[in-house]
Amino acid sequence: MEKNIFEVIMLLCFGAAWPFSVYKSFRARTAKGKSIIFLAALTAGYVSGIINNVINGVNYVLFFYALNLLLVSADAALYFRNRRLDKARAETGA
Repeated sequence: MEKNIFEVIMLLCFGAAWPFSVYKSFRARTAKGKSIIFLAALTAGYVSGIINNVINGVNYVLFFYALNLLLVSADAALYFRNRRLDKARAETGA
């Protein structure tokens, strides 16, 4: 059995939720309920996984780390957009 299959399964399971989270963040237009510290911790984990794969020989698992990192980054970018929208609404009283 391929030795990385369980790592890929883990990444697929973690990654399965990100498209929904990104969509929800995009539609909600608010940062309420999101934690940038949580997103930063996930980012650090995925970056560590990427570094590990580069140091120990690049393989197909790197793609799954990069995909998850891209989705978490998109959610983080939406967090900052939504935080700006929250601040604008607070200033206008809307």
